Amino acid sequence: MTRRLAEVAKKVGVSEATVSRVLNGKPGVSEATRQAVLSALDVLGYERPTQLRGERARLVGLVLPELQNPIFPAFAEVIGGALAQLGLTPVLCTQTKGGVSEADYVDLLLQQQVSGVVFAGGLYAQADAPHDHYRLLADRNIPVVLVNAAIEHLGFPGVSCDDAVAVEQAWRHLASLGHERIGLVLGPADHMPSARKLAAARTMGDLPDAHVARAMFSIEGGHAAATRLIDRGVTGIICASDPLALGAIRAARRKGLDVPSRVSVVGYDDSAFMNCTEPPLTTVRQPIEAMGRAAVELLNAQINGSAVARDELLFEPELVVRGSTAQAPRD
Repeated sequence: MTRRLAEVAKKVGVSEATVSRVLNGKPGVSEATRQAVLSALDVLGYERPTQLRGERARLVGLVLPELQNPIFPAFAEVIGGALAQLGLTPVLCTQTKGGVSEADYVDLLLQQQVSGVVFAGGLYAQADAPHDHYRLLADRNIPVVLVNAAIEHLGFPGVSCDDAVAVEQAWRHLASLGHERIGLVLGPADHMPSARKLAAARTMGDLPDAHVARAMFSIEGGHAAATRLIDRGVTGIICASDPLALGAIRAARRKGLDVPSRVSVVGYDDSAFMNCTEPPLTTVRQPIEAMGRAAVELLNAQINGSAVARDELLFEPELVVRGSTAQAPRD
């Protein structure tokens, strides 16, 4: 404490007694000096005293990996709206390839003295990714909520769509249509939602390793991965995202195969416009509204000083059957 007083006093050019008065909310300090002391705390990396945290601009960081996948703008809309209803202002942080990283955004948010952070998709879902910036948030006691399948040791509360149930619904649907050679297009091996989906699929039926393809989460990644599966004789493909599924449909068509009469494809998310594709995409819908509102409730409880369980809340998905699945081909 003494060291902190001395460093802040030196930074601002005032006495340690003046710094102490500001930190303890005592009168007799000009507003300009008071703000200078608080800014110095931020710059030096010290946490503001609890009674002064309410003076943050009630900003909440909303960190997304991208906006090209329609599921992330959908989450942003729900979460941003729920935050605004509580008088909290979302600060949208979207990563770009070769641009600002997730860790960089965390540094910027800490400089802005945000009241909390919601991550919807990010490095917390990858076991082999760097996680030091999450530990930094934990060390500063910043409220955090993670959306969708974090690795276990981070210790933040989270809300997730039940990946196991999602795969079970998709698998049973394809099996009911007579598909026996079912394959999966998943994200990288260290991606937790994909690992959960794979584990669930292995309990559903015969799934050779050759029927599991990994890809980056993009239409191009889905195209490449699905091409491999089609070459191996797969007739039903379950994808870990809607863009991957659109890539799988493109892969089938490039091979001259009709969707769904020759190859059936199931997506995941039910993001915007999936009912407008050709054919309309059969997919597993995430309950975005319920998940987003639950994430904000968990965050707001922490901001207000309430203890919340560090468990993961699992939400039930819903299979939406459209035109990209049909009876398995007979020849």
